Amino acid sequence: MDVTSYPLAWPFGWKRSARGGAMRTRFTSGRGEISLAAALDRLEAELGRLGVPDYNTIISTNLRLGARGFPLSGQPQPDDRGVAVYFKLNKKDRVLACDRYTTVAGNVAAIAAHIDALRRIDRYGVGSLDQAFAGYDALPPPGATNRPPWRKVLGIAEDENTSEEAIKAAYRDLAREFHPDKPGGSAEAMAQLNVARDAALEEIRS
Repeated sequence: MDVTSYPLAWPFGWKRSARGGAMRTRFTSGRGEISLAAALDRLEAELGRLGVPDYNTIISTNLRLGARGFPLSGQPQPDDRGVAVYFKLNKKDRVLACDRYTTVAGNVAAIAAHIDALRRIDRYGVGSLDQAFAGYDALPPPGATNRPPWRKVLGIAEDENTSEEAIKAAYRDLAREFHPDKPGGSAEAMAQLNVARDAALEEIRS
């Protein structure tokens, strides 16, 4: 699956929560809100019960990564606190994503709880996991093929011969507009712009 652990690779076709509508997390660990480490442990355990090995999972957020390749605890909350978890189940690429809660940990824990609920469907014998995931099959599968073409993101016409310098210039102009520190900018838009730039450079260099 051509997705990144950092920055957040939000799955194409998945609806985002309304800005400002994020909820305070309802997930706890000990006496307070769940920590990122505890949420990741829950997610890892639920994926394991689902039969998904660690090496076949990508947890994608806007938190920088630690030594294990997982989001690192102790960082300030990013502007975009969404989480997407990519994995393979029964030989199919799957993704679950959540940005409903005000912390990355809350969104990780929500996905873990959702997987637990999906497993219950299979456990009680009324339905199967494949049936549980059937509603997601209408969404585009995760991967590079469903991302907006780099020319569209960078504003470069299909019939326009371009160079590395032109790509970098288009990127710089748009980065000034989309940077999270700018009015109207966002981490999500900046991440998409970074992916488009890298795809463009890779294509013209090959």
